Amino acid sequence: METDVCTQLFALQDLSYRDFHSRLMPTVEPARVIGVRMPALRKLAKAMANTPQATAFLQQLPHFYYEENNLHALLLEPCKDYAQVIVELERFLPYVDNWATCDLLCPKVLGKHLSQLWEPIEKWLNAEHCYTVRFAIGLLMRFYLDDAFDPKCLDMVAGVQSEEYYVNMMIAWYFATALAKQYDAALPYLTQHRLSAWTYNKTIQKAIESYRIDNEKKAYLRTLKRSQN
Repeated sequence: METDVCTQLFALQDLSYRDFHSRLMPTVEPARVIGVRMPALRKLAKAMANTPQATAFLQQLPHFYYEENNLHALLLEPCKDYAQVIVELERFLPYVDNWATCDLLCPKVLGKHLSQLWEPIEKWLNAEHCYTVRFAIGLLMRFYLDDAFDPKCLDMVAGVQSEEYYVNMMIAWYFATALAKQYDAALPYLTQHRLSAWTYNKTIQKAIESYRIDNEKKAYLRTLKRSQN
């Protein structure tokens, strides 16, 4: 069954896209990238959804190819059973090995169970695997900065201590988004220097680049930049 899926993926291969996209993912060996554009991958996932082939494929971990992991993420997206999705995420997250697959992974049913989602998020935030941590921060950014906003989320993310680039980049992305959506609550995390110097400055950079933050706030944020020395 895995071989059949690989055959389908290679039939969609775009070599120029493979060469370009491989350079964006330094944590994935180029030999593990087939080169399938996302619209084609989504079309395949839609065709496979809820079929015996999809069920069998989701049980076959680890996958070898980057696109297999992305397909796995897409096949989880339409699942409607929250409890089963959590089980599947627990199985899959340890095998996520790059930022692109991590950020693609977001089963829609999670957004309908926000009160239940706290427990797994807190668990994933404390994981040793960096992309599990990144995934958890991404969920807090995606689901808990609008109507479901809770200030404790800011504390949870600020409390993540990591030397991993892809975790710290997500922390910066989270706080830049928080500045766009919950400015008054997020600003003290900068003015009180509650983030590491690198993450602090990267947050400001991302916030200044955001079209969702007005020019007056951007001008103030520029004054907050500090030396990392």
